[in-house]
Amino acid sequence: MMRSATATIMPMESDYTLGEKLQTLGTSVTRYGLVAVFVWIGAMKFTAYEASAIQPLVANSPFMSWLYNIFSLQAFSNGLGVLEVAIGLMIAARPVSATISAAGSALASILFLGTLSFMLSTPPVWEGSLGGFPALSVAPGQFLLKDLGLLGAAIWTLGEALSGVEHDRG
Repeated sequence: MMRSATATIMPMESDYTLGEKLQTLGTSVTRYGLVAVFVWIGAMKFTAYEASAIQPLVANSPFMSWLYNIFSLQAFSNGLGVLEVAIGLMIAARPVSATISAAGSALASILFLGTLSFMLSTPPVWEGSLGGFPALSVAPGQFLLKDLGLLGAAIWTLGEALSGVEHDRG
């Protein structure tokens, strides 16, 4: 009896194009960069410095100002810190659970929409010495605008994680 052997050819590292390598790197930097942003900034929320820094944003928001009627400045900041650290850890859980990562990314997207709304409610987003809109102030204008890119990263990680959930259910 004669047996035939078949070899499975695995792609070699050199078989990947530069574009594919950069996409793989970009995927990791996008996901874990978002994680770093949430965990680091979330941890800062436990300081009086950060609680005071976010106060004008929250106090001027028609959606969130009422929270200061319920929570102290530091208590609100601490709660937000817990949420942000949790979101970061959930997004980081992608290798273990696509579902948990997707939930973290969805929460991140909601949070970024909330912070982007501060551009409409927080003075002085528009730089008066330059004639106002469309000139952004450094803080809070440019500080808030970067959340548009972070929103895109959160939506992308959400889509990628949901694709993993669908694949796992396959």
